[in-house]
Amino acid sequence: MRAITVKTSQPGSLRVEEVPDPVPHEGDLLVRGLALGICGTDREIVNGEYGWPPEGADRLILGHESLGQVIQAPEGSDFAEGDLVVGVVRRPDPVPCPACARGEFDMCRNGRYVERGIKQIHGFGSELWTVEADYAVKLDPALARVGVLMEPATVLAKAWDQIERIGARAWYGPRCVLVTGAGPIGLLAAMMGRQRGLEVHVLDLAEKGIKPALTAELDATYHTGTIADAVGEAKPDIIIEATGVGRLVFDAMANTAAAGIVCLTGVSATGRPLQVDAGSINRDIVLENDVVFGSVNANLHHYRLAAESLAKADHGWLERMITRRIPLEQAQEAMAPGPGDVKVVIDLTA
Repeated sequence: MRAITVKTSQPGSLRVEEVPDPVPHEGDLLVRGLALGICGTDREIVNGEYGWPPEGADRLILGHESLGQVIQAPEGSDFAEGDLVVGVVRRPDPVPCPACARGEFDMCRNGRYVERGIKQIHGFGSELWTVEADYAVKLDPALARVGVLMEPATVLAKAWDQIERIGARAWYGPRCVLVTGAGPIGLLAAMMGRQRGLEVHVLDLAEKGIKPALTAELDATYHTGTIADAVGEAKPDIIIEATGVGRLVFDAMANTAAAGIVCLTGVSATGRPLQVDAGSINRDIVLENDVVFGSVNANLHHYRLAAESLAKADHGWLERMITRRIPLEQAQEAMAPGPGDVKVVIDLTA
């Protein structure tokens, strides 16, 4: 079978090559790969900045944003031939830590987790792949064109789950959310905000094109400029920061309503110091009972929440988020972001 492989820590090593077909172990699904989503993590791995191959392997099969169709399912499982599935990315550490032992491997305390296509386990970037039935999630067949958005959707399903659990510390009645960044994470955050009946605002640099259009189709308000410009006098109850831009992170902390919640989902680059009024930010957070927290990855509970969210979304809107579909043999093209891109997907069947 063909697979997308890289030699981690070696920039420019990506290639599409023939590798042995996977052999399912007891309890595994055998899956025909349909599509693979590409994100910044994949590009970091291709650039040699991140990633670890399996023990004893020279190369890593790339890919963690999966979509496939079951070819073979273990007897007695909840899966059958033809089911549309995605694979969960992270696996708990072998000890395990207390969080992993409770199924919260997204909150691993000792860092000994492993991740498909990222850290020490081959990914889903191949024509065939296997996955343990306990780490597979079935999708509505109607999501065949857009189910590859599942993994990024889990990140936001977790973020919203955490926001709501934090909000429940006291009376909680949010009305307005601001999302910074209109990439896949930001747009899915906005979609889930609208599903909750909130007034949604989205801030991004793009002044025209698909991002403002997709925001408008959600019946949300699109902004360019600064966070202060976007919020005006009516500060949002929730800000989901999806860019990782240092200035926006600090501006988000300073621009929520009282008892506001800021969820950071973007990973910031290091080595870019900023001058900020730390005292003012601290004063606002303390005196207004604000919360700032980070969120990454997802566990099985969040995968199921994301599947429900995608199933009830406008599937045409979701499909318009996928701005490029690239054949497997041309996988290298997916690693260079194009102008106007939102989500780039590799077609594993082409």
